[in-house]
Amino acid sequence: MDIGIALPTMCRGYDRGATVDWCLRAEQGPFASISCGERMTFHNPEMWTTLAAAAALTERVRIFANVAVLPAHPPALIAKQAATLDVLSQGRLTLGVGVGARPHDYGSLGAGFGHRHATLERGVAELRALWSGTPHTEGADPIGPPCVQAGGPPILAGALGPKSLARAARWADGVVAFSLGGAPGEISWAADNARRAWITAERETKPRLVSGCFYTLGIPDAAPVLRDFTAEYLAFLGSKNAEATAAAMTTFDADAILRAIDGAEAAGLDEFILVPGSTDLAVLEATAKLVESR
Repeated sequence: MDIGIALPTMCRGYDRGATVDWCLRAEQGPFASISCGERMTFHNPEMWTTLAAAAALTERVRIFANVAVLPAHPPALIAKQAATLDVLSQGRLTLGVGVGARPHDYGSLGAGFGHRHATLERGVAELRALWSGTPHTEGADPIGPPCVQAGGPPILAGALGPKSLARAARWADGVVAFSLGGAPGEISWAADNARRAWITAERETKPRLVSGCFYTLGIPDAAPVLRDFTAEYLAFLGSKNAEATAAAMTTFDADAILRAIDGAEAAGLDEFILVPGSTDLAVLEATAKLVESR
């Protein structure tokens, strides 16, 4: 099973120095991918710009957009951004897409929050058509640049529930799930549901299965740092829910993180992504040593 590392873009204090330092260190290994996700009404940097910097700073690791909220954007724009990033990374891009859960993000982009799942499915079909060279409008030039990866980058669906998984099984190359605290039971449940959806859809290939969790490691006060980060990230759920979830987080030491990684491997995942709750480079150094020692 591959281990990926997310850039700490959702943490306070993320800046140019963190981008350079984390990308260069992640490139040294043992990580298989580097990633970040999309939020609009939050303090994080914009996802595509950040991943373009990561692509330019690295040569080996895959670049994972985890995930783009496709229904909030014109598919043609995402097609061009993804194709550009695929070129900048020389074919190392994996694209995660999902519907998101934050109405404010949609509102800030002038997009409607309703019918998101149907919009997502149509958007994926449009992405693949555009990457194949089909013009967006009759008589128009194709949207470029041409992707390095034939047919465009692999597309993973950010899906968990039975309805969203059934839809994803019609069009996705795999599924990217998430367990905030890295609970092995949650990880295996999501993986089993994805596999069942692919079987029901009579797909000939198995889905690529990816999950991840929040964590901290190798810094003073790792527990409160992780819990503060989690509470801020989940504040859109309301302070009571966010603080209760944060208080239950345990992935701030080696044993808990290894339990999450081992649980993901036992569940048959292809990749597990560690999402740090601090920009401190000591977190990445400690993580690299932990993964190398497994």
